[in-house]
Amino acid sequence: MLRRLTLISAKQLTRSQSTSTPGAKEKWDLYAGILVERLPVISKTLNPLERQFQDLLSQVEYENSLKSDFELKHERDLVQKELIKQGKVQVDLDDSMAKQTAQDLKDAYKEELKKFQAAPRTTADDAANKLTSTDRCLEDTLYLVVKQKLGEQEHFVLPQGLRKDGESMRQTAERVLSERCGKDLQVLFYGNAPVGFHKYKYPSKQRSESVGAKIFFYRASVRAGNVNVEQQAIPYEWLPKETLNKKLNNAYAESINKFLI
Repeated sequence: MLRRLTLISAKQLTRSQSTSTPGAKEKWDLYAGILVERLPVISKTLNPLERQFQDLLSQVEYENSLKSDFELKHERDLVQKELIKQGKVQVDLDDSMAKQTAQDLKDAYKEELKKFQAAPRTTADDAANKLTSTDRCLEDTLYLVVKQKLGEQEHFVLPQGLRKDGESMRQTAERVLSERCGKDLQVLFYGNAPVGFHKYKYPSKQRSESVGAKIFFYRASVRAGNVNVEQQAIPYEWLPKETLNKKLNNAYAESINKFLI
């Protein structure tokens, strides 16, 4: 269907058609929308049941595993130590002083472990609830929404814009994201085909040229940067799925949820 739409001539896309005439073909404006996602940075915190299952798997793996080189070295050191005590092995004191045993390594590893401090799973932006930052909610996927004027009112939506003559829908998506969010936001588009679709009709008094809008959504993931607020003075937020559904219009959110992961 997308291929057929992109092959429609410019004349057909721009021609105004009356919807009042019986049997007249309705004209729809074509929009490209972009679902920009910041993927999780860290793994999810395990719940008690998941933790218990992980411990069980670790125990099974440990019981079925072969001994490591370190464990074998430690056993050889213990045997050597016992032979020395029994006087069955002659020891060169200079050589024994220079030799590092497995126990020495183990003690050194323990001291190094004491100095290790795990990074926090939350950030300063989490504490400040900075919705414009991607350095928060590290366990979750965040989705970009921007405030755009639709009709006479402003709404939070995924970045979207009208297709221009001669553009493919993918090209429209790339241009719209650059225009709306600036060039500092670097993303990777997942493909040339849209992942979702939404349509709505304009109010009756605004249907002089088109009856409504059809939006084809493309998915992209953030590689670097953020919305350039200095260049693009538009309100925007990065939201997890639960908050995203509350921010969007109900019908719009229903269409978005069909392709959210």
